[in-house]
Amino acid sequence: MRKITPFLWFDNRAEEAARFYTSIFNNSSVIETMRCGDAGPGPGGSMTAGSVMSVTFVLDGQHVIALNGGPHFTFNEAISLFVSCEDQRELDGFWERLSEGGEKRQCGWLRDKFGISWQIVPAMLSEILHDADTARSGRVMQALWQMEKLDIAQLRQAYDGRKEDI
Repeated sequence: MRKITPFLWFDNRAEEAARFYTSIFNNSSVIETMRCGDAGPGPGGSMTAGSVMSVTFVLDGQHVIALNGGPHFTFNEAISLFVSCEDQRELDGFWERLSEGGEKRQCGWLRDKFGISWQIVPAMLSEILHDADTARSGRVMQALWQMEKLDIAQLRQAYDGRKEDI
């Protein structure tokens, strides 16, 4: 396992979330499911013996731990998972699957059905946003603000200064 591992706190859907995420990304699998013993998770816990306490899984090569920790904490956009996509087909696939039952947001952001925020972004975006020509990068930023799911062709058109479909 890597030295830095994302640790996600769920109310009671850690196993469901791990299975959902690993079904979407290649190079992904559930590695370990830890269950509560006879004593449960500890004093005041709502889980019973045998219920899932945590799930360790690999998500496209990145280890992640999901904990059923109860309703004390919820996810927000202060932390998001960033997915860099090589082409529109890949971007569309992640966007549609991860937003199922969730909420589509602006600028390539979405919130999945578990409350996790994701950024589904074309790999080329960073390069064109950091172009030394501020007019070009400015046009890209303006186009970006008009989108929910990002459209690579429209971003390239904005970068090139073409007006059609922007």
